[in-house]
Amino acid sequence: MRKKLIAPLVVTTALITASLPFQNVLAEQPAQVESHAVKQWNEKANVPLFVKEKKAVKRPSSTAEDALNYLQQNKEKVSIKNPKADLKKKKSVKDELGMTHVRFNQTKNGVPVEGAEIIVHYNSDNEITVVNGAYNEEVETSKLNTTPAISIEKAVQVAKSSTNAPSNLDQAPTSELVVYPFEGKNQLTYKVNVNFLGDEPGNWFVFVDATSGKVVDQYNAIMDAGHYKTQTGTGTGVLGDHRLLHMTKSKAEKEGTIFQLADYSHDGLEGILTYDYSKNYLDLFSNNSAAFKSEFAEPAVDAHYNSEQVYDYYLSEHGRNSLDDKGMPIQSVVHYGDNYNNAFWNGTYMVYGDGDGEFFIPLSASLDVAAHEMTHGVTSNSANLIYRFQSGALNEAFSDIFGALIDDSDWEIGEDIMAPAAVADGRTSLRSLSDPSKYPVGAAYVPYGNGEGKYPSHMDEYYDLPAGLDNGGVHINSSIINHAAYLTAQDIGREKLGQIYYRALTQYLTPTSDFSDARQAIVQSAVDLYGEDSAEVEGAKAGFDLVGIME
Repeated sequence: MRKKLIAPLVVTTALITASLPFQNVLAEQPAQVESHAVKQWNEKANVPLFVKEKKAVKRPSSTAEDALNYLQQNKEKVSIKNPKADLKKKKSVKDELGMTHVRFNQTKNGVPVEGAEIIVHYNSDNEITVVNGAYNEEVETSKLNTTPAISIEKAVQVAKSSTNAPSNLDQAPTSELVVYPFEGKNQLTYKVNVNFLGDEPGNWFVFVDATSGKVVDQYNAIMDAGHYKTQTGTGTGVLGDHRLLHMTKSKAEKEGTIFQLADYSHDGLEGILTYDYSKNYLDLFSNNSAAFKSEFAEPAVDAHYNSEQVYDYYLSEHGRNSLDDKGMPIQSVVHYGDNYNNAFWNGTYMVYGDGDGEFFIPLSASLDVAAHEMTHGVTSNSANLIYRFQSGALNEAFSDIFGALIDDSDWEIGEDIMAPAAVADGRTSLRSLSDPSKYPVGAAYVPYGNGEGKYPSHMDEYYDLPAGLDNGGVHINSSIINHAAYLTAQDIGREKLGQIYYRALTQYLTPTSDFSDARQAIVQSAVDLYGEDSAEVEGAKAGFDLVGIME
C-alpha cells in the first residue's frame, strides 16, 4: 500500500543560514525578483499597539463580542476609530492559566488587511489586562475600492508565470483577496501562494494587483536553508545511533509484506510520516523488514525518529498537538535533490537534503534541525510572522531557540551535520546562540553591518539589509534575538525560557511584530506566568537589555 503526500498548504519558512561561505546555502533572493523588493512600508501601515491597563478592567465575559465592545468603548485609547466595523474575529484561545486571548484581523469592507492583527487578553477573572498588535490607520480612513477587476484564476496565472513555476505543481496554488500596504500606498491585491519542489524549490507569496493584474510584490519564503496498526521496529541513524521506531506493516501486490515509516500510534495525531523523494513520486519510505539498517535508510530513520521527539516535546511541555495544535500530520521528505546542502519547511512538510559529504552530511541527522523546521510550522500556525526584515528574523530566531531547547546538549544549531571540510574550516555548527560572532556572514552582507562581518550579538551590530538579500536579514539579525534568549536562560533556566517564549509566540505576537514588540510580548508572557515582580520577568528584561533592545 502506498500513500502519496497530499495535504493542504499553509505558509513556509526554512532553515539554512544566510552566511555559510559555500555552495547553495546563501540566503539570497533570485535575481529575477529584485525589482519587486520592498522599499518601504507605509508610515501609517500596521502601527504597533501595546496598551497595558494599569488596573485590570472587569468585563462581563471574555468573548469576542465583549472584546469588541471594550475596543469600541476605548477606541481613543487604542487608536481604532470603528472597531466593530473594521475588526473580524480570527480565533479565541483559553490557555492553561485560565487567560483568554481573542485575536482579530483588521478588514476593509470585509477584505483582510495584510499583517494587521489586534489581540485582546483577559485574565482568569474576565479582566482585560493587555491589548496588543498592529493596526493600519491609513486603510481605516481611506476610500479604497475593494472590488477586484480581475479573477482569481487570472491572478494565479500571473503568479505562476512570475515565479517560473513548473507546469506540474506539488500543490494547488491558493489565493486570497487582501489589502496590501506597499511603497507608500495601500493596494487591493490577490495574495497567491505558489508552492513547488524541483531543482529550485519555491514557496512564493505573490501579490497581484486586483485591478491591473500586475505583480505588486513577491518573495520566496523558502531560503536555502486507510490507517494501519502501528508496531515498533528499529533503525540505524546517520551517526550510527540505534533508533526505536513506530511503523506500519502492510502487504503490497508485488513486494509482499513491507514495513513503512508511518506512525499512527499517537491519539489525536493524523500520523508521523516519512517519504522518499528519490522515487518517481513521493512514496512512504519502506523496507522489507522492521529493521531499517541500510545506509540508504539512515536519513529516513533520523527524520522519522526526530519528528517524534519534537512532537513529544511540544505535547508534553506546552500541550500542543502537532504543528497546528489540531493534530495535523507531521511529514518529512528525505533524499531531496542531488548533494543538496539544505533543509526547509515548505508549509506542509519538512524536506531534507543529503548534503554533499564535504560540508554537510544528511541534514535529517540533527535533532535541532528537525526542531527548527517543525517550529516554523508552529509559527505559521500561530503568530504567522511575515518572512521579511525583523518579523522574519523573529521567525528564524524562534526556530533556532526551540531547536536549542529541544536538543538541549548545547546552544549550537546544526553541530551534528557538519562534514569534515566544514569542521576543518572552523565551521563546527550552523549558528551559535551563546556566541553568534564566532562565525562570519557572507561577503555580500558585510557592507550593511558594522564592518566586522560577523553574526550580530547586539543592536549596535545590526545589519540594515535590503529585501533582496536574505529577505532583509532574516537569518542574520535573528542572532540578536537568539543571544537575548540565551542570556535570559542563564538567569532562569531552559524550561522557563521555553514556557515564556512559547507563550509570546502563540498568544502575543502578530505577523508584523518587530524586535521591540517581541520584548513587550516576552516580558508580558513572563508576567502572566510568574508574576509582575518575579525573577523570571527580570531575567526576560535583562536578556533584551544586554542586546540593546530597550523599552
